[in-house]
Amino acid sequence: MPQRITLDPDMPLRARDLVGLGIDGQRFGLPLPSTTRRKQVDDMLEAVDATRFAESRVGNLSGGEQQRILIAHALISRPRLLLLDEPLANLDLGSEQEVVDLLARIAREQRIAVLISTHDMNPLLPVMDRIVYIANGRIATGTTAEVVSSESLTKLYGVHVDVIHVHDRILVVAGRREEALQHGDTESIVELV
Repeated sequence: MPQRITLDPDMPLRARDLVGLGIDGQRFGLPLPSTTRRKQVDDMLEAVDATRFAESRVGNLSGGEQQRILIAHALISRPRLLLLDEPLANLDLGSEQEVVDLLARIAREQRIAVLISTHDMNPLLPVMDRIVYIANGRIATGTTAEVVSSESLTKLYGVHVDVIHVHDRILVVAGRREEALQHGDTESIVELV
């Protein structure tokens, strides 16, 4: 699933139409209406909690609603692996949490592996099984507890990193650039935001 797509609000494409393209969008011509196809689309819209805006133009939907439709579009062909590029980008905090919960539920219910590329993993931490963390040309893999630790992230970034647990969330605080320079580590200085 792409990070984002730009949809013209005037394009007469309903949410249900975009989901249906996941079934037969690679075929030439318009799909023939069928009860089976409609049921597949309706079931997928329900699975991502998007039934209420199924008849709306995709270009008029909010970012979170568009993400739900794109997820339904990707899932309707019943893949075993769902690849997502920054699925939480440009979403408000409420929509972000809804999409995280949706992805976790769908992965569990449909037994689909979900691989997500992201710069902000904080919202995903409670639902991730494994992490591949890439920073400064180095890689750490393992469970959340193994990778998102002061020791692991300090080794990856080459500057002291504190991992603080607050209200079931993880806060990552990096040392200052000047501290790394004082310790002679000029190759592994990275800005953490």
